[in-house]
Parts: sequence; structure tokens; C-alpha cells
Amino acid sequence: MSEPVPGIVVVDKPAGWTSHDVVGRLRRLAGTRKVGHAGTLDPMATGVLLAGVGRATRLLGHLQLTDKEYLATVRLGESTVTDDAEGEVVASTSATHLDEATVRAAMAPLTGDIEQVPSAVSAVKVDGKRSYARVRAGEDVDLPARPVKVSTFEATAFRPGGELLDVDVRVVCSSGTYVRALARDLGAALGVGGHLTMLRRTRVGGFDLSVAHTLEELETAFAVVPLDDVARRTFPVLELDADQATDVRYGRALPGVSLGADGPVALLDPDGHFLALYEQRGSDAKPIAVFV
Repeated sequence: MSEPVPGIVVVDKPAGWTSHDVVGRLRRLAGTRKVGHAGTLDPMATGVLLAGVGRATRLLGHLQLTDKEYLATVRLGESTVTDDAEGEVVASTSATHLDEATVRAAMAPLTGDIEQVPSAVSAVKVDGKRSYARVRAGEDVDLPARPVKVSTFEATAFRPGGELLDVDVRVVCSSGTYVRALARDLGAALGVGGHLTMLRRTRVGGFDLSVAHTLEELETAFAVVPLDDVARRTFPVLELDADQATDVRYGRALPGVSLGADGPVALLDPDGHFLALYEQRGSDAKPIAVFV
């Protein structure tokens, strides 16, 4: 079998699948074990999951750091052990007294640069072991808060039902933000508890649902976004002359070259092909990873 084209597969993950399940399916479809994903989605969640094939797997750590967008439903009036609908309900409090203005006011402090405690049932590692594994083993896990950025946390619909209030929300946030934790913290702020009943990731960086494919579609036609296109969608780019491109292919620094941006910059050869990620270090541009 020929080597698969390196690039990114944009998957519309179905509910009930783990991210690892998706990678396993893609390995079969791509005919290689060199497949990984950029950012876990919970089994309950659906939507955009980026997977790298071939040498594109080396880009995944950088793609994982891009911002993300979600649509979700927060159920106010119930708390669960997992902060989502898959966990056991541990407390119930009537939410019938809540109005839209009160809920929106409680969302405001959860927007912007905040300190967030991840959900205990999460993939955060505690002394080398996943937090969710410790919780399932019966341990009490107390995770420290960490800085995240929630650019947007807005309510789009309110749907009361019995003692509960479902709030549809849109979230734009930095990598490492737990939307489940936003639901938990909103419920706590309102004194009624809260958890997620639906989560759909609609965008990761420059990739949204418009370019995503279901697993069924990928079975029929395996679609890979080539590395050149991934670089342009994800990073600031700098086009090189022929001599500079030769240096970059060998991973050499570019003395006196200003990249004009903080963080990784994609360097392209004169024909527009992606060569490497570089970053500014003083007056020089130096390599992070070379892809040719």
C-alpha cells in the first residue's frame, strides 16, 4: 500500500465514540498507524475533531492550542458527578425562580480571562494518572484552578421544563477550557447546580463543520486537507526566497529575519509549499519543526 498523503482529516465525531475510537477507524481507512488527534472530545460530545495522518501528526500539538467554538445545553437545577449527562445526579434544586436576566448576569463573570477548576472526571493528569481514572477508582480528586480564556459565553435560548431550566449557549474559548466546568460553575453561581446535556464542537482554529466529514463519508471518500492548506489555515505565513528555503529545509536559523508575529509562523517555499514552523528568537527566526 502506498504511503497516505500527509495532512489533517476533519471529522464530525458522532456521539458515543471516544476520540481514540475515531483514531482507530482512521488508521484502518488511511492504511497506517501514524494517526493521532488534536484535542479530546468526550464520548457524549459531537463535532469537529482534527486528526493528523503521517508527518502531519507532528502538527497536532500546535493545532491543539488554537481556539475552539462550541454549542451546548446547560441544564440548571441538577448537578452530576461528571458535570455532564453521563454522570449520576448528585443534587437537585428547583430552578423555576430563575429568569433570563439573572442567568445572563451570572454568565458574565465566567467570560474573559478566568481561573477555572477542570472537571474532576477529565483527562488532566494527577501524579501521572488521569483524573478520571482516579475518580473511577474511588479517589477524591482536588484539581487546582488554571487560567483559561472564554472569549464568548452567551445564552441563545431558554427552555424551562418542570423544576429545571435548559439554557442553550455558545462558547468560544482557549485550549484547555472545559465547557462542562462552565456549566457546573454557572449552576453553582446561581445556587441550583448545573451540568451539560449536549455539547457540539463547531470549530477548532480555522476548521469548522463546513469542512468536516462524518465517518460514513470518510468510508466512501477519505478526505485529507494537505499540509500546505493546513499551514495557511492555521498559522501566519512567510514566503521565502530560494536561498532561504534551502536553509529552512536543513533546519538552519534565519539571521536577521523578522517573522512579524508571536508564536509559530509557517514558512513557505517560493512555490507556496509548507516547509517548517519557525518562531522569533531575538533578531533571528529559528526552527520549531521542519516538515520536509
